[in-house]
Amino acid sequence: MLWLQTPAGEVALPPPKPVELTLLDFIRMGGWPMVLLILLAAIGLYIFFERYLLIAKYDRDPSAFMEQVKSALRQGDVRRAEALCTATPTPFARMVGKGLNRLGSPLPDIAAAIQNQGNLEILQLEKNVSYLATISALAPMLGLLGTVTGMIQAFMKISHLQGNANPAALASGIYEAMVNTAAGLFVAILANFAYNFLVNRIQSFILKMETTSMAFLDLLQEPVR
Repeated sequence: MLWLQTPAGEVALPPPKPVELTLLDFIRMGGWPMVLLILLAAIGLYIFFERYLLIAKYDRDPSAFMEQVKSALRQGDVRRAEALCTATPTPFARMVGKGLNRLGSPLPDIAAAIQNQGNLEILQLEKNVSYLATISALAPMLGLLGTVTGMIQAFMKISHLQGNANPAALASGIYEAMVNTAAGLFVAILANFAYNFLVNRIQSFILKMETTSMAFLDLLQEPVR
């Protein structure tokens, strides 16, 4: 508790009220660099959830699908195997379907066709993911830019007040500097996490694609019974 010395004695002062800041207050304190950081964060969130939902849609165990294809091919029913691939909208099915379209060609040609289709599928999965890495690198620099502009404002006020500056007069510039630093780091951390998370999911998916293509090529080399 704070006390104020008066001629009549000490008087207790009420405790200062805590300052409560809302998210909108932080945005206002950050100035125009904060607007750019919010835009980057929104773009990053959109890319992350759009890619995550797409990968989750495709990332299913292809074992059941491959068993159906194997059953059809072992019975000599290529049309049924092709129909299964057409009815299954996944990268696994499109790769196998591309291989079925090349039946009768040498095995290296079939393998090359499957690999080319797999590369196309990987490019589709990785679409826009690299932007998350860009956001992760760009956000701290925007935060630093906001820090510099905030400190410039603070020193300009010191100059205009000719050395009679008080903490309240400098607060807005310092607030802008610190808020932008924190916001830039926050956006960069989230973007970096999102980028690495998606890259790991895509790498795991690529492994399943390779396993599926190998299983299909092995099936083509089985001796005819």
